[in-house]
Amino acid sequence: MSTSTTLTSKCTLAGATRAAPRQPSAIAFLSDLFSTWLRRARERRDLQSLDDYMLKDIGVTRADVEFEAQKHFWRP
Repeated sequence: MSTSTTLTSKCTLAGATRAAPRQPSAIAFLSDLFSTWLRRARERRDLQSLDDYMLKDIGVTRADVEFEAQKHFWRP
């Protein structure tokens, strides 16, 4: 009878353990949240700066831009 040893079982036999997935810290969560808010606000400002020709090129109307620009930064 032959035994098949996999890499996982070899590591387990050698004493290696799998690290439990880490929960993001509150600081990391808040940092990601603020980054998202800043990016969203910047993208909306940039969208407002495009001229009508560029908006037509990407398939967006001026009304679409104004609707998006009126949203608060925390709203997706």
